[in-house]
Parts: sequence; structure tokens; C-alpha cells
Amino acid sequence: MYNILVVDDEARIRSIIKKYAEFEGHKVTEAADGMEAVHFCRSAEFDIIIMDIMMPELDGFSACREIRKISNTPIIMLSARGEEYDKINGFELGIDDYVVKPFSPKELMLRIEAVMKRVNASSIIRTKKENVIVTLDNGGLRADVTARLVFIDGKRVDMTPKEYDLFFYMLENKNIAISREKFISDVWGYDFYGDVRTLDTHIKLLRKSLGRYAKLIVTLRGVGYRFEG
Repeated sequence: MYNILVVDDEARIRSIIKKYAEFEGHKVTEAADGMEAVHFCRSAEFDIIIMDIMMPELDGFSACREIRKISNTPIIMLSARGEEYDKINGFELGIDDYVVKPFSPKELMLRIEAVMKRVNASSIIRTKKENVIVTLDNGGLRADVTARLVFIDGKRVDMTPKEYDLFFYMLENKNIAISREKFISDVWGYDFYGDVRTLDTHIKLLRKSLGRYAKLIVTLRGVGYRFEG
């Protein structure tokens, strides 16, 4: 059972999400705007947050920025707009997933499970005593897989949670051509629903974070990507 905070100014949306979440056995707290969401996060702990972008008082992006100052609770963003700018802005703020309205409640439940599975798996990995270290280019690019740390020329690179997931997945499958569908299925953890733009947006952010090593991620037109390690 997860303790879920649902943030949306539309009572109907909150009601639908709550209905399906409670049916799955989860506990749901509702917030009608970003300000209320931040207040809840300052006084209570949640396993995951489902938050709309366009809200009165404090929009979802601003609320996410404030929440990230005090908590690393996973966040799934909801939006009636699917523009790349909105996705990039959200992912750079550290959200874990992005769902465009109208959405399938069942799909949202799958996404919640996928995010929590990744978060729990990361916690288990961090408890291991021996860190798994991967180095490329004579140590110019160094990754501590266990601690989820990446260094370029000795300087730590800050990435979003999904950038880390993608990067480490590529390291495990270097020099292998991977389809967009397989990326979505393996990294996001749920069945492919056809929106490859989310993956492409994350790849763009990952390349930006990797700087001069961005060229290691090769685009395979009509197929997907390959990490040349």
C-alpha cells in the first residue's frame, strides 16, 4: 500500500484517481492546489505525488520546485498539454514521470507501480556494501552504479532520476541496438503505449548532462538508440 498525494484543482480528476488508487489498496490525500500540496508535504510524508501543472495559487512546476527543497518523494506530473517544453521543464525539476490528459486511470496505476518499483530497487542497491564502478575513456567518464553517481573528468554530474535510469541501462547494454519500445518497457517498467516523445525528451536531457560524451549515444533512425561504450 502506498500513501499517495493527489494534487489537482479539478475535483473530478482527484475523485477518479482516488477511486482507482483506493481500489488498488492505496491511501489517498487530496490537495486542490500547489500551495496546499506544499503544506501537506511539510507536515506529512508520502510515498508518491500525482500533481497537475495548471493550478491556481501555485502551479505544479512551482510546487514541485518547493517540494524538492524538502523531499525527494517521487512525482508524476499531469498536464492537459503535451508540449516538449513542459516535459523538459518538469524532468529538469526532478519529476519521475509525465502523463498527458486525458489519461487512462489504469495506465496511471501502472505508472505508479513502475515508479515505486524503481525507487524501491534503488534503495536496495544502495544498501549493498561493494559499489559497482564503470569507467570509460580512461576514467574521463566514471559511473558509480550502486551510489547512482556520475563523474566527468572528476566532476560530479547532476542528473534527474530518469536520466540516471537511462544512463545505467545503456551502460548495461552498451554497443547493443535498443528499440524505443524496449527502452520504455525496461526503463519505465510498464507496457509501451506509443508515446516515444517522452523517451526522446529524456535522451535529449541525458545528452546535455553528458557534455562531450553525448556523442556516445547514437540515434538509430526508425529504431531507437545505441550506447557506444
